[in-house]
Amino acid sequence: MPMDPLQANESFTPSAPVTALPRQVSFREAVGFWLKLGFISFGGPAGQIAIMHAELVERRHWISENRFLHALNYCMLLPGPEAQQLATYVGWLMHRTWGGIVAGALFVLPSLLMMIGLSWVYVRFGDVPVVAALFYGIKPAVAAIVLHAAWRIGSRALRNSWLWGIAVAAFVAVFAFDVPFPVIVIAAAAIGFVGGRIAPDRFQAGGQHAASSGSRGPAMIDDDTPPPEHARFRWGRFSRVVAVGALLWLVPMGALLVVFGWDHTLTQMGWFFTKAALLTFGGAYAVLPYVTDGAVNTYGWLTPAQMIDALALGETTPGPLIMLVAFVGFVGAYLQGALGPEALFLAGALAAALVAWFTFLPSFIFILAGGPFVESTQNDLKFTAPLFAITAAVVGVIVNLALFFGYHVLWPSGFSANLDVASLVIAAGAAVALFRFKRSVMQVVVACALLGLIVKSFA
Repeated sequence: MPMDPLQANESFTPSAPVTALPRQVSFREAVGFWLKLGFISFGGPAGQIAIMHAELVERRHWISENRFLHALNYCMLLPGPEAQQLATYVGWLMHRTWGGIVAGALFVLPSLLMMIGLSWVYVRFGDVPVVAALFYGIKPAVAAIVLHAAWRIGSRALRNSWLWGIAVAAFVAVFAFDVPFPVIVIAAAAIGFVGGRIAPDRFQAGGQHAASSGSRGPAMIDDDTPPPEHARFRWGRFSRVVAVGALLWLVPMGALLVVFGWDHTLTQMGWFFTKAALLTFGGAYAVLPYVTDGAVNTYGWLTPAQMIDALALGETTPGPLIMLVAFVGFVGAYLQGALGPEALFLAGALAAALVAWFTFLPSFIFILAGGPFVESTQNDLKFTAPLFAITAAVVGVIVNLALFFGYHVLWPSGFSANLDVASLVIAAGAAVALFRFKRSVMQVVVACALLGLIVKSFA
């Protein structure tokens, strides 16, 4: 989605630029960095991209500004978590296929392990008064966070009346007519495809991701560095990558079908999150409505309150926000006893791992298969008009999601019951902190959790 990630993490202060001539970076050194990144990548995609820019471009000089931004533009066009895809791209460009796999995997692995542990604590101790009080304060914060995400994306994406019209139409479609998210994405892409030809000025980037004018000195992968041999596009290699990727999807999905059958929880999770992985245009907040509708309304894996808790945990752990799907998988399989009452933790952990596999596998295929093509078309990326239209539609869908969360937080027993005034006050305070004082999501979540503890202690 169009945004300005290089300005998003103002609190991160890179070390002084390196002036020495670029040197080749060993695979071992790169692995150490990708592992470190997996543990410090807080702040959502914008913050994660800012950290990578500061480290890879400004401090370490592993890649030049223009090459970094060229890769980022490609990742912005793809469904899936753009920050993780960018790490995969740079790792692949530096150290071939295994470099990309290791970079992308280490970007998400710490988050997955943390999410499995936190999910287990949640299902085992979520009813403990202290834990319940913390989540009581976090839930209103989540509603404010989602609304703030809609504003943040909209302020960058809705540049003219055409895009505003798409956003409003998407909101009405999902709010009033319950139109499925995939239909909205396809319709928006079609509008963008046509609009980009009849009114191209309405579907163009406004110069975001412009390269810095300051010289940073030579980089290991500089502007004029020719693509390495493995980054040259060949149809044979492209076909092999796609075939291997398809096999890596078919084998686990086939095993689930043979062992459990089509209607089993684990099989349905694998199929559902495969579809979700291919619909995440615009980042994690864009796919949240789709995941929420499927997990809550279609399959009943989670309640609305549990889905809000999933987002809260996703916001407070490193790695891609979309890793909250691991929470959905763990809690859904655990509570439904997918492997029987004697193997609840195993069911949850297996579901979380499977969900992560099906969610992130397409991202690796997109980079490893499409990277050589991108390297051969520097400064010539086209067909972005559908993306701008999709991003505009996403804004309307996210606003609807904020209303969904707000309803279940402020009227947990329905409109017929009384308004939860304490939750309203916490939500309003969270909104003020985000909109007015520009506090980080982590700070808002922690503060609201403490407020929840205080409120419940006097209740």
